[in-house]
Amino acid sequence: MPTAKTPMSTSARFSPSEIEAAKAAAPTSPADNGRVDWRDATVTAGGGVAATISALRRTRGPNKRPPKEQVAIRLDPDVVGALRASGPGWQTRVNTILKEWLATHPVKS
Repeated sequence: MPTAKTPMSTSARFSPSEIEAAKAAAPTSPADNGRVDWRDATVTAGGGVAATISALRRTRGPNKRPPKEQVAIRLDPDVVGALRASGPGWQTRVNTILKEWLATHPVKS
């Protein structure tokens, strides 16, 4: 049964010294009393960074080839173990093996 994947962080967390350095380097004006100048900030629809990134993410186009049909079959554990041990792409190799077998063994109606 598949398990839920935990989201991976894209960068390391900032240390307190890095945060203080960023605050000191932030663009401020003397009239703001050390506050950040937000006049050039970009306003988004809301929902945080994750929502903004997902809204900007491109969607996948149409399939160039017809999609494969998903089926469930029962195989012996030693067969599945050997196929999985052959590395990534083992399901594609099973598909190729079955196609080769069908080419030499015509299906009877």
